[in-house]
Amino acid sequence: MQVTVEDVSALTKRLNIIVPEQGVRKQLDKAFNKLASDVSIKGFRKGKVPRKVLEKSYGEQVHREVGDKLVQETYFDALSESKLDAVAHPEIVTHSYEDDGSFKYVAEIAVRPEFELGTYKGLEIELDELAVSDEELDSVLGNMRRAMAPLRSIEDRTVQKEDLVVIDFQGFHDGKPMPQVKAENYSVDIGTGRFGEEFENTIIGLNKDEETEREIDFPENFANPVLADKKILFKIKVKDIKERVLPELDDEFAKDAGNDYSSLNDLKEGLRKKLLDEKEEARAGDMADKLMLKLLAQHDFEVPDRLVAFEINALIKEMEDRLTNQGLTLETAGLNRDDLIEQHKEMAARRVKGDFILKRIAEEEEIKLIDEDVEKGFARISRHYQMPITEVKKYFSNRDDLLPFMNELLSEKIIHFLRDNAVITKVPAGQTDTTETKVEAEASGE
Repeated sequence: MQVTVEDVSALTKRLNIIVPEQGVRKQLDKAFNKLASDVSIKGFRKGKVPRKVLEKSYGEQVHREVGDKLVQETYFDALSESKLDAVAHPEIVTHSYEDDGSFKYVAEIAVRPEFELGTYKGLEIELDELAVSDEELDSVLGNMRRAMAPLRSIEDRTVQKEDLVVIDFQGFHDGKPMPQVKAENYSVDIGTGRFGEEFENTIIGLNKDEETEREIDFPENFANPVLADKKILFKIKVKDIKERVLPELDDEFAKDAGNDYSSLNDLKEGLRKKLLDEKEEARAGDMADKLMLKLLAQHDFEVPDRLVAFEINALIKEMEDRLTNQGLTLETAGLNRDDLIEQHKEMAARRVKGDFILKRIAEEEEIKLIDEDVEKGFARISRHYQMPITEVKKYFSNRDDLLPFMNELLSEKIIHFLRDNAVITKVPAGQTDTTETKVEAEASGE
């Protein structure tokens, strides 16, 4: 096998690979012999079909299949011979059978960028002190009272905050009705802001059976992509108004809340611990983000375009999956794929760069996954999704699913190493530096 390397760019190389005639002929003979024993052609006994007849009827198919097989069987040997550090599957640019009987193909590959590893131990990080205020606890208790309160339909007043209102609505954009912004007997929990404060304010003050309309200009960052950055005219009809009959905040309420609470004090202590645990988890994610910001600020290097493209596709796929769960597509949500690609380029490049930095640190510190790490990862998914761990392992039995999962676990382990070696300053809640833009540090696994 003959292998030559061309430089396309610093991060893209082109392998010109020639498989000699002997190896090509062996594979073609094997393929045609198998075909002869499998096919039936009128006028010939099975297994006795002449090679020329097979080539006339099936030659193109056989040459294509053998070509694919030759690429699969020789690429990694060619890559090893070239001594290139590829970081993605190759793109086969051209392939052809040559007049001398050899098979030639060209593989374009992305290679690992070379960069000097900056300081990664002793990174200085500010983190909020963890505390749960009485106001936060009261807010959670208030939400629990709302959730546990029975509902009572009312006729003698207009909609107020805290009501649960049943409505019909239709949204219009540029004068046209939007089929994905329409519902009947839709419940709006006034005061939660889930549909936007402006929408809820439109309903407040209406009577049962009253109709209204209002145009709302949704911000670009609105959570629902169907509404984001659009001016929507809503036509709304109130069908029912329900008020909550809030229970008293006492020991009986605590017992009804579950978890074997025996008193209101027990409930408060349990909620305080839960809130602290949630804050601890959020702070761990915040620390991972800050560590990645510090690392990214120290490293300035280009990353392969193909890896960035893969990452963009992954981000868009996540968005499509969320929309699918809502019964939507990119198109019905009013989203353009080309626009999304442009919007996600910077984030995707940051993710790829962060992953390269973390993996270099792992090489430097000899950080590797062990079986115990993977088992803990399986157990965590089992707890989170309440699945038997055997089902989790079954899901990850596919190599294409397991490798990204293991990459995530390794990134987590590297981040934990960075945390253990960071210089952490605790400051009162709300006083950490917020001038830096929070980075999307998914490479950390947080």
